[in-house]
Amino acid sequence: MEHLHFEQLNESLYYEKMENGLEVYVLPKNGFSKSYVTFTTKYGSIDNHFIPPGQQEVRVPDGIAHFLEHKMFEKEDGDVFQKFSEEGASANAFTSFTRTAYLFSATENIENHTKTLIDFVQIPYFTEATVNKEKGIIAQEITMYDDMPDWRLYFGAIENMYHHHPVKIDIAGTVDSIQEITAEHLYLCHQTFYHPSNMVLFAVGAVEPDAFMELVRKNQESKHFTDKPEVQHLLPEEPDHVAVPYRELQMDVVQPKVIYGIKAPVHQLTGNDMLKYELAMQVTIDILFGRASAFYSTAYENGFIDESYSADFSMESSYGFSMIGSDTDKPQELIKAIRHFLTTPFEEFNQVTDQLERTKKRKIGTFLRALNSIEYIANQFTRYRLNEMDLFQVLPVLESLTIDDLKAAYSQLQSTDAHTQFVILPNGKK
Repeated sequence: MEHLHFEQLNESLYYEKMENGLEVYVLPKNGFSKSYVTFTTKYGSIDNHFIPPGQQEVRVPDGIAHFLEHKMFEKEDGDVFQKFSEEGASANAFTSFTRTAYLFSATENIENHTKTLIDFVQIPYFTEATVNKEKGIIAQEITMYDDMPDWRLYFGAIENMYHHHPVKIDIAGTVDSIQEITAEHLYLCHQTFYHPSNMVLFAVGAVEPDAFMELVRKNQESKHFTDKPEVQHLLPEEPDHVAVPYRELQMDVVQPKVIYGIKAPVHQLTGNDMLKYELAMQVTIDILFGRASAFYSTAYENGFIDESYSADFSMESSYGFSMIGSDTDKPQELIKAIRHFLTTPFEEFNQVTDQLERTKKRKIGTFLRALNSIEYIANQFTRYRLNEMDLFQVLPVLESLTIDDLKAAYSQLQSTDAHTQFVILPNGKK
């Protein structure tokens, strides 16, 4: 077991890679009574086209990663959610574009809960009857989200940006696509992506590292996993320009909604290079469009935006985008204002150096406060790790950002063929 100490943050991280390839991390937090444990696979909704080790190329129905997450909790002897609840733990799971996570939080019996977590994720049980029953449940969930304007706005902007990349497909798939899912599909995806070498187990809070590692070690030694080559993820080529520059949708809303999306160029960054790029883009968006920016003040005074306004940058290893949006009675005025603002030469922004230092300090403060949340630590650490980044390098990389880094980020934001707008209007309004 390795021990890493981060002096600047006064945090100690314990790590061990099991013989079957499973990576296990423990971050003890003194003074905490609660523990939070996540078991995460590098498998999300975009992984619908791949080559399993030793097999032929496979394309599976859209939404299958999310469907599999749902079915993992149902076993031959009952519902795992109920077992966690009866033993005093709160369990949950989620599927994103790039990963699926299973988790629990509890104040006692951490060893038993951890065994339950590992076992139910590693031992699948599916039948055609239970799979078919689940289709109706998930179809209702998809329909529910289709009626949510903010969800449609977010995915509408992503659909505008991407030509071929599966990030444009809703995480849950469609009502039609999930009808194609079979138990055989689920077993194939579990066998392919739920191998220990493709997963990370992370524990934070009132956890004793030696005891936790020993528990996991014995659990994994009791199971047999064949050596597994890395899965080949097959993603289509994606151009840097957007697929659709502008689109409108009418829904049952009182006030129009706007997202101005900016597609990030295709990149092959990993590790600290990816972390630096992400942080530079986030800081640049914050300085230019954050709530402390000149743009925000002007747009608010002119009635282009309201309290729903947001501006951020998101990325994973194969895609990235900025989104600036708000509910607004003046959707076209807001779009024009953002578009015009992005024509400003970088050199004309006043006191960028001072703004950079203030923004870095503010983000550092936010990051340090977030480290008091064991839920934040667990989810973010795993997300960074699966992208070959390190959560505990955020602080030094953030401190290292320069004006040149912001200038390079801004030049990408200015690329007009990477811009798109998605607008939701009240029914009957043009």
